[in-house]
Amino acid sequence: MTRNGQRLLLLIDDEPARRRLVAALASRGGWRSVFATDGEMGIATLGTQDGMQLDAVLLDDRAPDADATPLIAELRSRRPSLPILLITADGSVAHAVSAMRAGATDFLVKPLAPERLLAALEAAVAGTAAGELRPLTEKIPALLAFEEIVGSSPDFRAALAIAAKAARGRVPVLIEGESGVGKEVVAEAIHAASPRSRRPMTCVACGAIPTNLIESELFGHETGAFPGAFERRTGRFAEVDGGTVFLDEIGRLPLDAQAKLLQLLQTGTVHALGARHPREVDVRMIVATDTRLFEEVEAGRFREDLYYRLNAVQVTIPPLRERTADIPALARHLLARIAQQPGLRALGITEDALALLGIYDWPGNVRQLQNALFRAAVLCEGAALTAADFPMIAQLGRQRLAPVRAPLAMATSGGVTLFRADGNLRALDEIEADVIRLAIGHYRGRMTEVARRLGIGRSTLYRRLGELGIDNAAA
Repeated sequence: MTRNGQRLLLLIDDEPARRRLVAALASRGGWRSVFATDGEMGIATLGTQDGMQLDAVLLDDRAPDADATPLIAELRSRRPSLPILLITADGSVAHAVSAMRAGATDFLVKPLAPERLLAALEAAVAGTAAGELRPLTEKIPALLAFEEIVGSSPDFRAALAIAAKAARGRVPVLIEGESGVGKEVVAEAIHAASPRSRRPMTCVACGAIPTNLIESELFGHETGAFPGAFERRTGRFAEVDGGTVFLDEIGRLPLDAQAKLLQLLQTGTVHALGARHPREVDVRMIVATDTRLFEEVEAGRFREDLYYRLNAVQVTIPPLRERTADIPALARHLLARIAQQPGLRALGITEDALALLGIYDWPGNVRQLQNALFRAAVLCEGAALTAADFPMIAQLGRQRLAPVRAPLAMATSGGVTLFRADGNLRALDEIEADVIRLAIGHYRGRMTEVARRLGIGRSTLYRRLGELGIDNAAA
């Protein structure tokens, strides 16, 4: 780090205009940049005074006479702990596997967005991944029905039960939960279980679209509607007429766009920019937020009338640190999906690795777990992942271990809470209901198997489901 507190970034790129652009973007996050036009100059820089102070390297894989993979390997051999990020036009899994095996910490796909660049740099220094590794792992097929979603903790299954019931209706659904908990997975499950399942679904990350373009993206525009509108554009709502629109990070939607969204909910019409007349559309709305949306209302950043329109059904997904009993099954499930990707293979995972994963508090939730498993699978040379394959998690875990909880207030058994916060035992019916939900989730809704494992008949099981008010959708 430089003396004035700025972090120091080495940019390896032969294109002056691109170097200036990236340096300007990085400077917004407090980074000072030094430059190298090729790999040889970049390696030489490591031995200079600036090189000794480096906090990260950002390498463009189109730099001349610098095949990215051997250059990354050389940089890694000289500075084992230095974060190395790759800028690439190829966002494929195979390219990522090659770069990561050479020693890349993370990578970014062109064109660069300022917020993605800064998040990736900060995360690389912090020891996590926030560049294109995240969306890359999310390219792994993830469209699941409710009964296929892994997780048996009572709060998680209860949230899925609400979502499953809502799927059969037409009203909007608001999904709340921290970043990475799987809000999009739940939204896709709602669509798949709805009468609109044969119609298209589109996902829009509101925070990733520039403010001046979001209305055009969602509602469309006519030719000449604004400077640069050389062609007519059909908005997302009109594109999936009859289907489902999932708006992630809804709290970041500008107020003007919020007004048009409210109009859509009230009238069933969208008004493209520059259009003379509105157009009728029939879409199901699912929105998500990683903040408390009502707090945005109170702060004046989100319309109250729109909030109540969108909050017809609310689904709150608990963070992974509150359902650590799900981690073993979740890890094995994610590894099975990762193994289907080019250049990767089926891997087991040892108990010591699962124990390590279980004591970490996962601030990035399921997404971060998937990233960690993907990285470990890329680099693993054995038949199973061990604790040694997660050095970053081991290091971070020492810094931010999951809080130690009072044994009486939070004592659990396989995800079932036995005691209340005041130290008293929960009622037997409550514990029994949680055990049945856990069994239904563990055996993926196979009720004959659930009854057999619980040691009761199917008729008894269904009777208890009714008495305890448990819906099969909670499985």
